[in-house]
Amino acid sequence: MSCVGCRDGVGFDMPITMAFQPIVNVEAQQIFGHEALVRGPDGQGAGYVLEQVSDDNRYAFDQLCRTTAIELAAKLDISGRGECVSINFLPNAVYEPTACIQLTLAAALRTGFPLDRIIFEFTESESYEPAHILNILQSYRAQGLKTAIDDFGAGYAGLGLLTKFQPDLVKLDMELIRDIDTNSVKRTVVKNTLAMLRDLGINTICEGVETIGEYDVLRDLDVCLMQGFLFARPALSSLAIPAWPDHA
Repeated sequence: MSCVGCRDGVGFDMPITMAFQPIVNVEAQQIFGHEALVRGPDGQGAGYVLEQVSDDNRYAFDQLCRTTAIELAAKLDISGRGECVSINFLPNAVYEPTACIQLTLAAALRTGFPLDRIIFEFTESESYEPAHILNILQSYRAQGLKTAIDDFGAGYAGLGLLTKFQPDLVKLDMELIRDIDTNSVKRTVVKNTLAMLRDLGINTICEGVETIGEYDVLRDLDVCLMQGFLFARPALSSLAIPAWPDHA
């Protein structure tokens, strides 16, 4: 089985690695998972790497990110620790979900990484056809993979997608979290978004948590899963050890 991407696309020639940032359960003071963030061969940031991505090599780049993340996650024994790896994917680099997932499945089989410990997240900020992303998400769920919407509240997916498909996780956009302790409007928006997601049976991750003030408000709102510099910065090709707030 093949599609236009693997038939007609070109390779992605730059070597890459991943940095891992923990997603923490602050209530249990345990690590829930690790987001794999692309980096250049010498630790260059994601922006540097993404500058090398074009329409011609987008498919190859997306596939390389997936397999690299799974291989490193297996090497670091993330699943053996009872944790997940969260991998960003580009919906516009997926031509036919069943075909384009084959390298991912092969990498998981080769490394022994369990499929139910892999989360595929896509950002709302990339424009796409709603029917296309719905097809991808349904296909991934059928394979036993978990799915997440990243940057929820900042882009194209929004409520319309949730009426058709409920992912396992939603990550609230960091702009909603920034200064939530001093912004009553943000607190109201987040409070009601959390209630909606709970009613839909979707777990929420609040990302971009950087201050104790933000953390305290989120705890008051019964948020358990968080990610951000308050706990740990991404660690290059390794796993960061999170710091827990003193009064957690």
